[in-house]
Amino acid sequence: MLQSITRYLPVTDSLATAGQPTEAQLADVAAAGFEVVINLALHNDPRYSLADEAASVAALGMRYIHIPVQFSTPTLPDLKAFFDAMEQVGRRKVFIHCAHNKRVPVFVALHRIAKQGWSEAAALAAMRDAWQPDATWEQFIAQAIAGMPLSPR
Repeated sequence: MLQSITRYLPVTDSLATAGQPTEAQLADVAAAGFEVVINLALHNDPRYSLADEAASVAALGMRYIHIPVQFSTPTLPDLKAFFDAMEQVGRRKVFIHCAHNKRVPVFVALHRIAKQGWSEAAALAAMRDAWQPDATWEQFIAQAIAGMPLSPR
């Protein structure tokens, strides 16, 4: 059951976000029709990662994209990799997660501003419904938005 995944949040019919799912929960993700799993967490902490998530996701017939974002030091290249991944995903149903669904709302909000025409205010309000970023992440958000070409404000 998807609602049992840590901080699961259905965003649209084709996008959901969450914290780290278990192996059994990944099967629920596949059963719900998701085609792609994007993981923004690291693989180095067994409390917040699976032994071989890429293999587990592939065995369930989904595509796996891993963009390891250091929680304490998110970077613009991380964000660009996420934008590239979202472009590759296209209109497929995508499940995006990290350890606690904190990195993900920020990256989704910035994608909405840069690539989907959302206003900064609307995208950041939706992000804050999911998570209130700390100072490090607020600085990252400001840096990312400042570098966007004429994004709607």
